[in-house]
Amino acid sequence: MTPGVVTARPEESALSVARLMRDHRVGSVVIVDPAGSPVAMVTDRDLAVRVFAEGIDAGAAVGESASRPLVCGEPEMELDEAAALMVQHRVRRLPVVDAGRLAGIVTLDDIAVRSENLEVAQKMTADVIEGALPQFYFHERD
Repeated sequence: MTPGVVTARPEESALSVARLMRDHRVGSVVIVDPAGSPVAMVTDRDLAVRVFAEGIDAGAAVGESASRPLVCGEPEMELDEAAALMVQHRVRRLPVVDAGRLAGIVTLDDIAVRSENLEVAQKMTADVIEGALPQFYFHERD
């Protein structure tokens, strides 16, 4: 799990969230309510596809374009449990919530590095991407 997750409020602009991603070198920002509880997530892909490609004003509230429902893990989860949850829900990022508060995030990159098994990490990545993009077919290269 990576602590120190980048967060934003739903009313912040798409442009300000894109700049947060750039400045923090991350591909996602967790959207939190006024109490700091996570409610959604915005990814770089969400901004590209749902905001900018659709011609929505960059000043529009980012909460309108956020991915929901937010699938979350728990701090007590083992890495393989988190990985299974990510594959089941076809997500590449799993916010970790402890008592309603954001504690960190687990990403496919975290799992790939920590699993020490490149084959498992590649299979998991393929499963998540295939579920998210069913119009594409993945096959082994010769």
